[in-house]
Amino acid sequence: MTGLFITLEGPEGAGKSTNRDYLAERLRERGVEVLLSREPGGTPLAERIRELLLTPSDEPMAVDTELLLVFAARAQHLQQVIRPALARGCVVLCDRFTDATYAYQGGGRGLPIERIAQLEQFVQGELRPDLTLIFDLPIEVGLARAAARGRLDRFEQEGRGFFDAVRHAYLQRAAQAPQRYHVLNAAQTLEQVQADLDALLPRLLEACRG
Repeated sequence: MTGLFITLEGPEGAGKSTNRDYLAERLRERGVEVLLSREPGGTPLAERIRELLLTPSDEPMAVDTELLLVFAARAQHLQQVIRPALARGCVVLCDRFTDATYAYQGGGRGLPIERIAQLEQFVQGELRPDLTLIFDLPIEVGLARAAARGRLDRFEQEGRGFFDAVRHAYLQRAAQAPQRYHVLNAAQTLEQVQADLDALLPRLLEACRG
């Protein structure tokens, strides 16, 4: 088996974590070693940075500060978790990665794509996900699901325009590189979404076998 890096992306309420766990279970049933992680986070230090990013504060966070914190957490995550797991042949399933930075800080915050790309190359080198699953759904559906979970984090408190820009950025990236992205309709029932994931399994298992 060869290492495989799969990321799951999408806006709030898209069901990424639930479906990441489902996909991991299906792969493990077939003898695949799977490592689950998330961003921001994935290590104790990176999880502390996550708290800074998500917790509402009286002090407004500068957009550049937000961007640099995201990549600081990512650098730690890559060194401590992702690269070692891929080197030993794991399938890494990560809830968000750099596409989220292009969507949230690029699309939502309006930061120049070139600035994000420079940091991406600096922190990641040539490492990119082998496959990115984008869980797409209407903004109002996702926000309603997020609100039902309880207290909203710093990003979830943003307005409709922010999330429209995030969704557009995700779909634009998928359209530009269809060989790496697979868009799923996350507005379906959970059973329907998971049936779509089941349909992807043969492709994933073939990729694992190199």
